[in-house]
Amino acid sequence: MENNNNAAKRTAASLDLAKSAFTLHVLSITGLFLFTSCAVGPDYERPETPGEAQNAYKSPIAVVDTDDNTPLASDWWKLFDDAELNRLIEAANQNNQDIRAAIARVAQARAATSVMQSQFFPTITLDPSVTRGRTSSNNGGSNSGRTQTNYRVPFDLSYEIDIWGRVRRSVEQSSQLELATVTDFSVVLQTIQADVAQNYFNLRSFDTQDMILNRSLELYRKQLSLTETQFKAGIAPKTDVLQAQTQLNATVTQQLEVRRQRAITEHALAILTGQPPVALNIENKALGTKIPVIPAGLPSDLLGQRPDVAEAEHRLAAASAAIGIAKANFYPKFTLTGAAGWESINTSNLFNWQSRIWSLGPALSLPIFEGGRLTAELEQAKAAYDEQSANFRQAILNAFRDVEDSLSDLHHRALEADSQEATLTSAREYLRLTEIQYEKGLVNYFQVIDADRTLLTNEISATQIQEQRLISTVLLIKALGGGWKPDVEEPLLKDK
Repeated sequence: MENNNNAAKRTAASLDLAKSAFTLHVLSITGLFLFTSCAVGPDYERPETPGEAQNAYKSPIAVVDTDDNTPLASDWWKLFDDAELNRLIEAANQNNQDIRAAIARVAQARAATSVMQSQFFPTITLDPSVTRGRTSSNNGGSNSGRTQTNYRVPFDLSYEIDIWGRVRRSVEQSSQLELATVTDFSVVLQTIQADVAQNYFNLRSFDTQDMILNRSLELYRKQLSLTETQFKAGIAPKTDVLQAQTQLNATVTQQLEVRRQRAITEHALAILTGQPPVALNIENKALGTKIPVIPAGLPSDLLGQRPDVAEAEHRLAAASAAIGIAKANFYPKFTLTGAAGWESINTSNLFNWQSRIWSLGPALSLPIFEGGRLTAELEQAKAAYDEQSANFRQAILNAFRDVEDSLSDLHHRALEADSQEATLTSAREYLRLTEIQYEKGLVNYFQVIDADRTLLTNEISATQIQEQRLISTVLLIKALGGGWKPDVEEPLLKDK
């Protein structure tokens, strides 16, 4: 009896060995399929782009400085040498909610890619179950009329053999969308940084205008007091007093409007830096005069410097992969399924060797009739690719336009600044000579008021031109990519 049991065990072992060999053979065939299979659909190639070979900008100041090849740094705002601006942008980098939302989108995209990559591996699940049932007494079987409990502890396996590259194209698509999300984060980051800089220069422009108006108000108050004294002495008409009072009141109104706009700008900076307006108080300070010179470089280099252009290309590559997915759906789908575990009607011998169960086998799914769904999905994927191709070309055209606009702004505003400086010199001299003539009784007070108003207007205009030159410099930096590099991940993403 014992010898019979040993023989049965040796036979069972031999059968298990054969089954293991068969399993290994099936897995080897699967690996061969994977090795020799090809991914259907087009491999992505960058389409011809407008202006890619352009070697000069249209703007007259777009001169390439061959002696300065220093690339623009990602912390470009330090070029303005303003500690308060540095502090505000660093605060925005850490606390701005749009930036945090963009970081969260990157995390979602990376997780989505990991989900797709998991399809390269088999799915194994543990599905234990306990069932209790009774068979009919009239079924004529050996177990008729019997009530029993069945215990199962199976491990189920499922694995798609990616012969046509559906899984690979899916991972390719998800990876490109992930890269698009990463570059979109850089676009958001640059936009917030540029918005902080622009609002900051607006704020400093209002501060400078406030200072100019303060000086004017002090002068107007002295002039009003002098005019009132002259009127009381009978050497000046009442109209001179009214003119002086009108000029003073108008300037006070102008100053109140400047302060209102400054407050709104400070509120905007608070939101950009991720805090409520009540938490941010920026002391008054005159607008800076330093305007850094930014080398524009070559137009052909621009395509590799702009994150929005890179984002558009990644979305185009993802659309190309989607065509491959749609084409792969026309082909048969091969799946390897298997199960192994234990089954018994008693828990005492559930995990015994004799309670083992297993199964292994391939499955094939071939689309026969889909009512035109697969063809429509392929056409949809091709149309989506055409859309992203147009978006990619438009992103390139927008990039060229942004740089040209900023260069033209800087060129013409520099000319405006030179002209305005000459105008200021003339206005100061006009006021000086008019005051001398008024003191000698050669002109009436209306001309002094007019000279004061002319100088005030031109001083404020000079401040506004300086503000616009600084903002145009910021926009040029942004248009050139803000120091973005395609192969360098933002530190803000590494920290999360």
